[in-house]
Amino acid sequence: MKEETAVLINPTLDHLHSLGLSGMARALAEQLESPQHQALSFEERLGLLVDREVGDRANRRLERNLKGAKLRLSACVEDIDFRHPRGLDRSLVLSLATAHWVQSHQNLLIVGPTGAGKSFLACALAQAAVRQGHTALYLRAPRMLDDLALAHVDGRWTRLLSNWARIDVLLIDDLALRPLTPAQAADLLEVIEDRSQRRSTIVTSQLPIANWHEALGDPTLADAILDRLAHNAHRLELRGDSLRRRETADHPMSTSRTIPEAPQPDPEAVPHQKLAIGKPGETRKRTPLTSRTPTN
Repeated sequence: MKEETAVLINPTLDHLHSLGLSGMARALAEQLESPQHQALSFEERLGLLVDREVGDRANRRLERNLKGAKLRLSACVEDIDFRHPRGLDRSLVLSLATAHWVQSHQNLLIVGPTGAGKSFLACALAQAAVRQGHTALYLRAPRMLDDLALAHVDGRWTRLLSNWARIDVLLIDDLALRPLTPAQAADLLEVIEDRSQRRSTIVTSQLPIANWHEALGDPTLADAILDRLAHNAHRLELRGDSLRRRETADHPMSTSRTIPEAPQPDPEAVPHQKLAIGKPGETRKRTPLTSRTPTN
């Protein structure tokens, strides 16, 4: 009976795989091998098959989106350290982790001194958005601006902006490490303009937000950029000492190597014999060993 069932069901499994329903095909094969599913009604078994396919597709989409996000750090909200006093509002961070701000096309600005955990926090919130079904992409600001300048030359500029405009959450890390040139500010404005009121953007910077206007260079372009970024943005201003320095202080690395002392010979274990020490440069001749005849 099982052989007949297998012969009849094999074409169905092949059709499911050809339709891209691999999850449903695996679930059906498991149901045929499990006696517990035989007592279920047709509707119940069909519901289990559909649920399996939906779950498998969601997992594949999540894996694909996380890989495409190219996040610099493997960070998640559960790993954020709220113990150290650095100005983090726990309730605000957990609220942002639900990604409602992404659905509302709002922005997120994270500032603070070097080592305060800006990039980690930004990557964690971007990853939380991906887990909620959104797409994300990590870009480091200096390299992004260099890529845009190169795209003007090789003809990729329009296509590059179009690709970034479709990303739900664009993470721009380390903005304004150095003052922007007018050309860089103009490119940045185009990136922000394509996303304003349509997508969400995360920006991190060591500079306080009040100093961004000067760092963005051209006053007119700076006004336009900040108007589109800051008017509907959540702000996280970190403070305190560098977490890297604190970790180094908690786990100091030894820079000196201890050389073990050479073991001292035991005087009692060394046989009492005279060693012939030659002069420097003198070649010593070996005395052949002679066998002794044992005396009776």
